[in-house]
Amino acid sequence: MEDNNEIIVYRLGASCDLGDVEEGKTYAGRVQGFATFGTFVQLNERVKGLVHKSNVKTEHKERETVLVHVRAIRSNGNIDLEEVVIPVYQVRAIEKKSTAVLLAELGKKIGRTVRIEGEIAQVKQTSGPTIFTIVDESGTENAAAFVEAGVRAYPEAELGDLVRIVGEVMQRNNQLQIEVDSLSVLTGPDAQDARDRIDKALDLRSEPADIPLLVPSPVLEKLRPEMRKIAKIIRRAVFTSQPIILRHHADADGICSAVAIEQAVTALLRESGGDFDSDYYLFKRAPSKAPFYEIEDITRDLDFSLKDHARFGQKMPLILLTDNGSTEEDLPAYRMAQVYDLSIAVIDHHHPDAIVDQFLIGHVNPYHVGGDFGITAGMLGTEVARLINPSVEPNIRHIPAIAGVGDRSEAPERALFLDLVRESYSEDECKNIALALDYEQFWLRFNDGRELVKDILNLTNNPERHKKLIARLVEGANLMIEDQMNASMPHVKERQLKNGALLFLLDVEIHAHKFTFPPPGKTSGEVHDRLCRQHVGSPVVTIGFGPDFAVLRSRGVMMNIPRMVRELRDELKGGGISGGGHLVVGSIKFVEGMRNEVLEALVEKISNDSTGT
Repeated sequence: MEDNNEIIVYRLGASCDLGDVEEGKTYAGRVQGFATFGTFVQLNERVKGLVHKSNVKTEHKERETVLVHVRAIRSNGNIDLEEVVIPVYQVRAIEKKSTAVLLAELGKKIGRTVRIEGEIAQVKQTSGPTIFTIVDESGTENAAAFVEAGVRAYPEAELGDLVRIVGEVMQRNNQLQIEVDSLSVLTGPDAQDARDRIDKALDLRSEPADIPLLVPSPVLEKLRPEMRKIAKIIRRAVFTSQPIILRHHADADGICSAVAIEQAVTALLRESGGDFDSDYYLFKRAPSKAPFYEIEDITRDLDFSLKDHARFGQKMPLILLTDNGSTEEDLPAYRMAQVYDLSIAVIDHHHPDAIVDQFLIGHVNPYHVGGDFGITAGMLGTEVARLINPSVEPNIRHIPAIAGVGDRSEAPERALFLDLVRESYSEDECKNIALALDYEQFWLRFNDGRELVKDILNLTNNPERHKKLIARLVEGANLMIEDQMNASMPHVKERQLKNGALLFLLDVEIHAHKFTFPPPGKTSGEVHDRLCRQHVGSPVVTIGFGPDFAVLRSRGVMMNIPRMVRELRDELKGGGISGGGHLVVGSIKFVEGMRNEVLEALVEKISNDSTGT
């Protein structure tokens, strides 16, 4: 007689099927339900049998464990069971031997049970199943686990865990999905092996393509390693389902830079197996009013990200800044982001401050390689976008030309980018598109206007609508600019500086329309352009000021606005001075009661700067 200590009770693994059940063996099962003729018992989620009422030994409730002996397996697949009572036994698990399937291969496995290994990138509880977003070395897919409606399945599995999942591959609403039979969290060497394997593969997969620049440029060539670094960071974020928040300055150059990257990232999200709307919840583009990352910006971004993390189980985002992010003015926001361990990468052409780099994982800036602001953010963003996803190049190759004319670049790259697309877009057409972007963004305020901006940039394959829209927007913008100039130009005050420059001052608070287009910054720029045309060959500086701010524009005076701001901040106690920008284009803020002192000190500094062409 067999010793009770040696009795083996088998437990079917989630991937096992009828072929793994043997007559004469004893299994641990779970009571599924009752009928007049007996009790149904599940051996796993896929296999069940019947204990005839004549073979029931004890009373049970649903979902209770019961030991059953397999009496027979019929030709139709029905299993006849008999309940057994065994006081002492050993449990031996039966697992179907299978090789883990890569997520990229699931499209060929529909209707089949597979085993996958990957990292949990998101845990979303719906009113029905729990949806786990899984990332492996090849792609991203969802796995649905159901216990009860709205009840969290596998609560031990958390964001970032390495897991092994067995389940059937299904297609729901044209999206692949694994219906989970079992999920186990990997630990110890198994977890480390899986993580090492996935990390190594993702590192290779994230490496950008080795492609040439759109135009020959020594500055862009020197920036290539850092652009590749940021492109790789972005690609890896896409492949690991990490949300990306892209913040950009709310002008034509900033929009061009951001939209080029937006096109690359959203296309890559769709190509890499994301949900049908992943390009909306995994990528967000948001304009920043100031040319730096303001506390208001980081507060909004943290608010949305923490809510998404809590409600939808998303990872915390990668923050990408374009046409801002390089200066001391960004530090308060960076320090706040650091509390939440947010990764931040910057693509900018403002004069950089070395102190910001300690907060950044990547920083593309032409000043780092001997260039200047003439290499615009739109040029940089487009080159990075091509590295992220080369397939979008035909759609975005005109964007650097628009950015160049929109930001009044005088770098040689401006002409090269214009020549690149001259057959499709003339210089005047590029200027009109840039103006349309500025005009429409003013009315959009803090909204990204994603689809509207795509129409303005002719990215929606509807050229007729694009032309009509540009015509309407440019007409509206020019009418409002002309109205503003008619109101403002008669009030411009002229002064001769000791360095020979002509200084023009305009109080835009009392001599310009408020709360409408063009805003004070662009109003000052339009005034400056007209004055430069009136005084060809002369160095010209224009200051548009209000109660607590001043906007500066210069032609022919070698200023350094960020340096001026810092010097004034130290020299004028109680001035409350801040600001910055490019070397010869920027802004300064101060307290209203110190306006006269700040403006006079500013003018004195400008008059001490050298002039030249």
